[in-house]
Amino acid sequence: MIGWVLMVVIFFTMNMIMIYLAQDKNPGLVVEDFYDRGQDYEKNMLKRQARNPGWQMKIELPKKIDVDEPVICRFTVLDKAGNPVEPDSVTFYAYRPSDAKKDFSKPMEKIGPGLYQAEVSFPMLGAWDLLVSAKNGEDEYNTPKRLGVGIDWIP
Repeated sequence: MIGWVLMVVIFFTMNMIMIYLAQDKNPGLVVEDFYDRGQDYEKNMLKRQARNPGWQMKIELPKKIDVDEPVICRFTVLDKAGNPVEPDSVTFYAYRPSDAKKDFSKPMEKIGPGLYQAEVSFPMLGAWDLLVSAKNGEDEYNTPKRLGVGIDWIP
């Protein structure tokens, strides 16, 4: 009987600790205008799909990336036929899933036809979500990639 009571007390104690940590250590990853952004996305999704040019986009990074060590990120964009495309602007975005305060972005510079690069360094160890955005007029085309910093990562 004492064992059962002890298990119930431990269970509730651990739950209260988890609730406290969830409220106290909230990284704030939710945006304030989530509903409006969702409505806008749904309204314009079919329009975006109709205008999709079918570009072939690729993000290239070194196999091993260490914390606070600058690396070159390259981005290649080609049309359906394999010819280089020159969008109006290309931007590199890095998102930290567990800490929005570490997110950053950097414009990429053109180094050749359809080839862009940026020198970036990641301030924290672990998983990062990358997004390279190519803007052409009012249209924006994105390519995602997941990356591990400071660890052996198999993409």
